Amino acid sequence: MARFRLSETPFDVASLRAELLDARVGGYASFEGWVRDHNDSRPVEGLRYEAYAALAETEGERILAEACARFDILDARCVHRTGDLALGELAVWVGVAAAHRDAAFAACRFVIDEVKARVPIWKHERYVGGAADWLHPGI
Repeated sequence: MARFRLSETPFDVASLRAELLDARVGGYASFEGWVRDHNDSRPVEGLRYEAYAALAETEGERILAEACARFDILDARCVHRTGDLALGELAVWVGVAAAHRDAAFAACRFVIDEVKARVPIWKHERYVGGAADWLHPGI
């Protein structure tokens, strides 16, 4: 089963979390990133994510494998949306299961930071008034 996925449609966080359930798990940490109504003091009305899918999935899997090797965790997952998203929509989710909370928190932070820095997903923000900008994945 893939640990990293792209999704063109909204996804259910509860079913993703269920994939991480295990009797050995004592700690779970997650991160949810939503589309907000502003960026750099500019009012945002929506956005579009585009990805180089094959490379994004490969690099996302690599990041999750690194997290599993680097931190004392049992498993991790990440799903990132592509396509048009409205304000308030869930754009990215990370879930990490571990025996203890410290490892789960640290690995969760590592995964989202690395996904934003390394995975080829670009954000096209649409601003109130009609302007729009492409943003680098690390922004």
